[in-house]
Amino acid sequence: MSISKKRITEIAAIPDSDIDLSDIPEQGEEFFMRSKKKRLRPRPSGMAEARAKFHVPAVSVNYACTGNSTKSNELGMRPMQERAYEKRGEQYLLIKSPPASGKSRALMFIALDKLHNQGVRKAIITVPEKTIGSSFADEPLSHFGFWADWHVEPRWNLCNAPGEDGSKAASVGNFLNSVDQVLVCPHATFRNAVEKFGVEVFDDCLVAVDEFHHVSANPDNKLGAQLAELIARDKVHVVAMTGSYFRGDAEPVLMPHDEAKFDTVTYTYYEQLNGYTYLKKLDIGYFFYTGAYSDDILKVLDPAEKTIIHIPSVNSRESTKDKIREVEHILEELGEWQGADQETGFQLVKTPDGRVLRIADLVDDDAKREKVSAALKDPTQKNNRDYVDVIIALGMAKEGFDWVWCEHALTVGYRSSLTEIVQIIGRATRDAKGKTRARFTNLIAEPDASEGAVTEAVNDTLKAIAASLLMEQVLAPRFNFTPKSKAIGPQGGFDYGEGGYDPDGCNVGFNEDTGQFQIEIKGLAEPKSKEAERICQEDLNEVIAAFAQDKVSVERGLFDEELVPEELTRVRMGKIIKDRYPELDADDQEAVRQHAVAALNLTQKAKEVALSDDDEASEGGNTAFVDGVRKYALEVKELDIDLIDRINPFGEAYAILAKTMSEESLKQVAAVIAAKKVQLTPDEARDLARRALKFKQERGRLPSLTSQDAWERKMAEGVAFLARMKQEAKDG
Repeated sequence: MSISKKRITEIAAIPDSDIDLSDIPEQGEEFFMRSKKKRLRPRPSGMAEARAKFHVPAVSVNYACTGNSTKSNELGMRPMQERAYEKRGEQYLLIKSPPASGKSRALMFIALDKLHNQGVRKAIITVPEKTIGSSFADEPLSHFGFWADWHVEPRWNLCNAPGEDGSKAASVGNFLNSVDQVLVCPHATFRNAVEKFGVEVFDDCLVAVDEFHHVSANPDNKLGAQLAELIARDKVHVVAMTGSYFRGDAEPVLMPHDEAKFDTVTYTYYEQLNGYTYLKKLDIGYFFYTGAYSDDILKVLDPAEKTIIHIPSVNSRESTKDKIREVEHILEELGEWQGADQETGFQLVKTPDGRVLRIADLVDDDAKREKVSAALKDPTQKNNRDYVDVIIALGMAKEGFDWVWCEHALTVGYRSSLTEIVQIIGRATRDAKGKTRARFTNLIAEPDASEGAVTEAVNDTLKAIAASLLMEQVLAPRFNFTPKSKAIGPQGGFDYGEGGYDPDGCNVGFNEDTGQFQIEIKGLAEPKSKEAERICQEDLNEVIAAFAQDKVSVERGLFDEELVPEELTRVRMGKIIKDRYPELDADDQEAVRQHAVAALNLTQKAKEVALSDDDEASEGGNTAFVDGVRKYALEVKELDIDLIDRINPFGEAYAILAKTMSEESLKQVAAVIAAKKVQLTPDEARDLARRALKFKQERGRLPSLTSQDAWERKMAEGVAFLARMKQEAKDG
């Protein structure tokens, strides 16, 4: 591997006195003549055309740019903050809102009211990493109309302060005994303080947990266990904030009995992005490559776009195991290295068209990285679009990182956590003047038959598809479903399309201001309990996240040619909901299942309609998704839950995959999955038998193994499977 110009310059800077030459034999002139430097490779011509061909968005959403989400009221609150402040009197409050929507300031408003008007002694804000602590720095809120300012004494911002009495946990104890009211600390410090002092010392305090998805109901999650103790004691106020209320490991964030205590404020991605002033379009896609990723990176990287590149972990299969050389290779691909900026430490690279790119390298973890990191935080450069062009990182520049100019988040290699992907995408979804489009690209190595770890490669492929499926759901408008009934009638504030509300049909209404659908579905089960109703209103994305992370569902949905869609929509989704919400009765579990499947499959159908006429979708702008849902509802004449259950949720994802992966690799993935195809499990057979019993109650006969209907045959197979099990048990 050749040495880069950047590395040669660094080596040249080493003083001669520091180099030990004693063990190196002398060489003649001929040796040095052979050692001429190689010129850096120029960027191939036509690269822009190649890039357009290779990047196929799996998700593409257009927005209206209404400006609503950035407007402030007389108290200086944006819409999400105003919505959260209306719930300030709740003891337990969960705020689910995307990056850049103003969660930090929303907490300031709520905390100040609790401290001044609700008898709360102290406010403790805990964040996952120290850099995020800056989000809770002093704010002159009264300048914008609020009745108080937000202030944190420097000694009590433990994300910056060194701590007292030898530890930051001790500082928490000192704070609790002081006259000051606000403390900011990392999650680790808060965990240690609870261990040191117990939960009782936090009585009458507000505990605010930022990036709440770091909490888990798993007993091994210390912060989750401590929070459960605080809630059980019931003498604290808790505000939990997150942009993604699900975890990469599919563990629930809270146990159902704890979650039921929280009032929820939801501000959707659609509301946030549709209400921006400048950003009109967001694309999310994946790109498969062969060989070294750095050779293909310019097929998806446009040097004219402000980009954050996350290179793969050194332990991943995409990594060359030399992270420093990977960064140098990216610099070489972009152009000719010109040196480093003395003031910021940014690398300077001259592109073939003569531009000089300013590139921040956050991968090289020597002393220079601190200089680069500090330069990126310079508040005087926050509004300077030309300050930096590309940021290259590995573990940094994710959660809480704020660079409003970022237009493209390019991630190499699959990330094991869906939450991490959501956080990375959030780096590109800030609104900024002149920024009309943003995109996220996941660069993934194609499965290769010569690879020993082909199964791992296939798994990464499936996880990337699951991530894009989930992001479609997160970015879609909010769905509200009701059973079709003439007694319901049109709902205020909803536009029912060109023909208006049809009392004899299943109607699709849309409220542009709130970003919500009102959709009537024939045969839809309604939730009976308050908890089931809450899940259907607030937690459908969390249910869909669990489904998208169910490996069997993804594998079969994409590659099982014999699949009956109801096996996924009814059996697998039904099992996930039973496992996730065991406290719900069977009727409520079925209602949640139907609502989740309806949200998932209508999103897929809307995308299918939009992609079937790409030009029309582009002209339709932000209405393309809404039009897609309406068009599908009209095409099927009557929107029926049984019809929705017969849609394969992964059908459209496969169509995208076929466009981006080579035919040979696609066949290989299918072969790997087919080789481990499993038969019915006893639990699945029992579920099918229960559905067969319902079928008999409705139709007066059991399902038939010879039926023309695939789902009826599948239910009959479940009955036959159970009959064989019973007979085998009887025979001993």
